[in-house]
Amino acid sequence: MIYFAVGVLAVVGVFAALWLKAERNRLQLERHSIEPEELRAILDSRKGVLLFDVRLPLDLLADAEMIPGAKRIPPKEIEQNADVVPRDQDVFVYCTCPSDKTSREMTRRALAHHFLRFKFLRGGIAAWKLKGYPVVPYTETFHLDTAT
Repeated sequence: MIYFAVGVLAVVGVFAALWLKAERNRLQLERHSIEPEELRAILDSRKGVLLFDVRLPLDLLADAEMIPGAKRIPPKEIEQNADVVPRDQDVFVYCTCPSDKTSREMTRRALAHHFLRFKFLRGGIAAWKLKGYPVVPYTETFHLDTAT
């Protein structure tokens, strides 16, 4: 019976440690998010802000609008060449995923590589448009990367 109790405590301890680690990571990522209102104020008050649209190609086909001043950069390009993102400037990214999946993942990877001035737009372009903020048509050509 004592072995069973020790085993249960060990399993509970492992799950608690995993939950605490996940919660700590989630909170750290949330500190690197920005609301549409905050981003709009930054874009209106400063020049040279780096804003990257990190949507996947199919997402861009579904909604071919961008936030003015944004540069489209595929997530794969950032992963393969981190030099496209400067470490000494504030960088903001957005996507269209309902839970900001792509933006969160890009931010998580940036933080892991010590890019500490990196934030994602909470709610992505949909939250931006919901506030009535301006968008522009995306007119550049792009490649639908089907490689996995």
